[in-house]
Amino acid sequence: MNQITPPPKLDIIPASAPFSDAQRSWLNGFFAGLLSPDVATPLSTEQGAAVMGGAGDGDDGEAPWHDQTMPIADRMKLAEGRPVRRKMMAAMAQQDCGQCGYNCNDYSEAIAGRSEARLNLCVPGGKETARMLKSLYEELDKAPAAKTTDKADAVAAPAVTVTIAEPGRSRDNPVAATFLSRRLLNKGASEKETYHIEFDLSESKLDYVVGDSFGVFPRNELGLVDQIIALLGASHTTKVNNKTLREVLIDDVSLSPAPDSLFELISFITGGAQREKARALAQGEDPDGDAATLDVMATLQKFSGTRPHPEAFVEALEPLQPRLYSISSSHNATPGKLSLTVDSVRYVIGKRKRLGVASTFLGERINDGEKLKVYVQKAHGFGLPQDPKTPVIMIGPGTGIAPFRAFLLDRKATGAPGKNWLFFGHQRSDCDFFYQDELNAMKTSGQLTRLSLAWSRDGEKKFYVQDRMREVGRELWTWLAEGAHLYICGDAKRMAKDVERALVDIVAQFGARSTDEAVSFVAELKKTGRFQADVY
Repeated sequence: MNQITPPPKLDIIPASAPFSDAQRSWLNGFFAGLLSPDVATPLSTEQGAAVMGGAGDGDDGEAPWHDQTMPIADRMKLAEGRPVRRKMMAAMAQQDCGQCGYNCNDYSEAIAGRSEARLNLCVPGGKETARMLKSLYEELDKAPAAKTTDKADAVAAPAVTVTIAEPGRSRDNPVAATFLSRRLLNKGASEKETYHIEFDLSESKLDYVVGDSFGVFPRNELGLVDQIIALLGASHTTKVNNKTLREVLIDDVSLSPAPDSLFELISFITGGAQREKARALAQGEDPDGDAATLDVMATLQKFSGTRPHPEAFVEALEPLQPRLYSISSSHNATPGKLSLTVDSVRYVIGKRKRLGVASTFLGERINDGEKLKVYVQKAHGFGLPQDPKTPVIMIGPGTGIAPFRAFLLDRKATGAPGKNWLFFGHQRSDCDFFYQDELNAMKTSGQLTRLSLAWSRDGEKKFYVQDRMREVGRELWTWLAEGAHLYICGDAKRMAKDVERALVDIVAQFGARSTDEAVSFVAELKKTGRFQADVY
């Protein structure tokens, strides 16, 4: 991602605005990063309140705590004084990603209404979010004074009724699909390993709409499982829950990161300094500075010789969670088939190679013709415009191209006459141009009206999609003025923010608007569904 020099400290939100110091500090930082220093001007009190979506008036207003790049402590500060269910939303790392099977609002409502007892479903939030949700859940059972405080909350937030969706429509009711094939999308000396993955859905009868996501239940790598069994001093045929230990560790439980319950278990079966360290880790502390790197195997190595009983060990682990991927195909174009665009995740900690569970499962471990458990996760506010004549602008570097390949294939299959503009970027044009032949053919046929490319490693200076946007800002503004819908897919931490910053600058410059008006214009695009994001 682009390396941007930090802007000077700006007081964009005036002291008179109706925010706490923490809220005002966060907003100043957000807008200082969003707006380039030469165009940033202070927002009025009214505009600041509008940006917060009413957070200044009432306990149940909106708040900008759904930024997964913000530390959880800062998100919780923004939720101070709010009902418990709102604090739960603040604890969740990403708004409406769908990994938990809910959107964030419904997940928090279900927990607060006690219809959902699982507090560990927020995959992006991980251990931090699970710990905070557990703490907030305990608030519901506190002293009578606390219950009185939460009484209005209970009235305002009736329990969510959880119903099992039809087969293949939720993580709780998956169906079987057939893995068809994988194809490496990178060439030559690429630093990445990205695959086009295809599935056969004909047996499951599943269909989907472009913009939806595909949930995959992966399996853990056999080599890792057998190393863990060896550290336990157990046999892989030991029976646990009517299955062999090896089967349970492959299919049923997560082996990264180590959950607090594993540290608790270890603290019960060891003593002295080792027990104190295990207790500290279970409470979220980091006595040796290695907590962030402790997966299940690393934990067993750290507390070598403890050797918990296999049954107790398995009970201390979290369930293996499904992973969601943006669908890169169109049911209208290829009914009965579905494809994904997946980066294989590999990294080294110490001397040990770590693997992304689902990405390497799809990229190398599952064989053609094998069955796996899957489901379709319906998109929340991410999809093609209802009017097929509406122009669309799609910004998707790297694997962010996935839903936009689906958009283009769908519009071609349905004969949608609207114009299509794709911004794609990656490291190198000669080895990282995903779907190059397809996209060039669409460009030649006129299906793809414009194709704007950005390669970060081709020149001496790094160049990204937001840089290309600025170069063609006048034309981009013209499309927006004509009613185009704009979409972003990809990395939330840098790319999405950099793209939004570029968009604000383009609106200000070519739309002849002040910075305030440009920010409001972009906010209105979001509010009306003309600016949609699928970020992670």
